[in-house]
Amino acid sequence: MNILKLGGKVAVITGASRSIGEAIAVKMAEAGADIAVVYLNSDDDAINVVERIRAIGVRAECYKCNVADFESVKNTVSKITSDFGKIDILVNNAGITRDKLIVQMTEEDYDAVLDINLKGAFNMIHHMSRGFIKQKYGRIINITSVIGIVGNAGQANYSASKAGLIGLTKSVAKELAAKNVMCNAIAPGFIATAMTDKMADDAKEKIINSIPLKRIGMPDDVAELAVFLAGASYITGEVIKIDGGLYI
Repeated sequence: MNILKLGGKVAVITGASRSIGEAIAVKMAEAGADIAVVYLNSDDDAINVVERIRAIGVRAECYKCNVADFESVKNTVSKITSDFGKIDILVNNAGITRDKLIVQMTEEDYDAVLDINLKGAFNMIHHMSRGFIKQKYGRIINITSVIGIVGNAGQANYSASKAGLIGLTKSVAKELAAKNVMCNAIAPGFIATAMTDKMADDAKEKIINSIPLKRIGMPDDVAELAVFLAGASYITGEVIKIDGGLYI
């Protein structure tokens, strides 16, 4: 019997070549899961994550895929299933931002963010759901954002995509619960990523001062919650904020 929390499971993580996605992939590997790293841009980053995971002692492979492309996702899910034999866990983490005030936002800015952040999650869930139903087991974790709950000026497209992801989470949870497939969402707040590293120090300090815990969150904080949800057996349809108390 494997004593690791996710021992014997296969996890697919999108946007797994860096930041929060990488942290989730590594934490799930440490919990015993084999990992499919799904990415779009940097081959080198994806390979580095795979090598890091293999060093833990589990299997890892990487798959280049634009999650916004329905057919590409279909082919990728088929390849992962063939390579690993099954899929138990899906983490929809892939996401982009194109921040602008709504009067300056172009149709392409809006569509690009919705296509990756929201349609991408739908595509992955759609193409994996039959496998989950057949095996009567699945754990889906959607990485949304507190911005999808409270909104934010200059992020209408991002906020809409993340709010939509919450609705998708709840609907999928209701549809698939009878088949022992659970779907939950994690809503991170201010987390240390490449994007936040580019912020001006005074802007970053202002946000940190508004957080009750008085510190920025780390990708591992999000990853630990993802591992918990991946192993949970009686939680579905929930949206869990991880923001240091920013939006209590």
